[in-house]
Amino acid sequence: MTGSPDARRVPIAPSLTRSDERIAWWGRPPAALLVVLALGVTFTTVQIVRDRRYEAKRAATVVLYVSSGEILERSALSFDTLLADIYWIRAIQAYGGGKLAAEGEKDYSLLYPLLDITTTLDPLFNVAYRFGAIFLTEAFPDGPGRPDLAVALLRKGVAANPDRWEYLQDIGFVHYWWLQDYEEAARWFRRASEVPGSSWWLQSLAANTLAQGGNREGSRLLWQQMYDSADNDWMRNEADRRLTQLDALDQIELYEQAIAVFRDRTGELPRSWQELIAAGAFPGIPRDPTGTDFELEPRDGTVTVSPQSALFPLPDDPQAAAAP
Repeated sequence: MTGSPDARRVPIAPSLTRSDERIAWWGRPPAALLVVLALGVTFTTVQIVRDRRYEAKRAATVVLYVSSGEILERSALSFDTLLADIYWIRAIQAYGGGKLAAEGEKDYSLLYPLLDITTTLDPLFNVAYRFGAIFLTEAFPDGPGRPDLAVALLRKGVAANPDRWEYLQDIGFVHYWWLQDYEEAARWFRRASEVPGSSWWLQSLAANTLAQGGNREGSRLLWQQMYDSADNDWMRNEADRRLTQLDALDQIELYEQAIAVFRDRTGELPRSWQELIAAGAFPGIPRDPTGTDFELEPRDGTVTVSPQSALFPLPDDPQAAAAP
């Protein structure tokens, strides 16, 4: 019956389902959702503008929001190793940012705190201990020049990993190469030799350190051992660079002896390499092992590697340091 009440109850759009109702609801988002989306777009835009405005190196000098590794470890919710990786990356940024910064803006103050947090979150982080120690020992401006902090970091590694004799060996290296404390270096090499599974040559290394401490041959022996025992390419390359620096020091010693002979014959120091070449002292401008010209200082007749050389700056000469 067309005029019955039942006929008026038939829906105008009988095919409309619950799925269609949801689509219709999303088509009319509530005001709160619009606010959230607007804020998200705003925050993203601000971050993009900020990243473009400020230099990338500022990321390395950002404030440590949490300066305690222990607090982070308790709040990491079993993600401590992942968080350690993040802080290790920040430590590398702090070191690299300092090296790349302009003169007067170099800052390595965050390097050790970041390494400390990294190794607290992951006490088995071998790379952070060993590479971090090298970063810390590099002399300013190429690093913070803090061998004391390098020793502190490595001692922390020894406490957490008493079977890692490499950390004891590395402490010996720091005392020998950067602190010129040969007795202390020998003591740490001897301690490393007493760890089960350590390399056989550590005992003789301790003896040679005492016998040859302070000379270039002793340093060459230590870096050769480091090269032979390196467990990664970075460490091996660093040892190779140090060995090449020692070769450059050998060359410099010979060139300065020739300059001394020139001074004795002429009564004055040479003003340039060309003057020495004209006198027959050298067939051409001497070059360091990387193929870069050495530089001559006419004021005192000393020879140095060029700032453009991969060997720059040379370390303090252990042989000179041992001289009276």
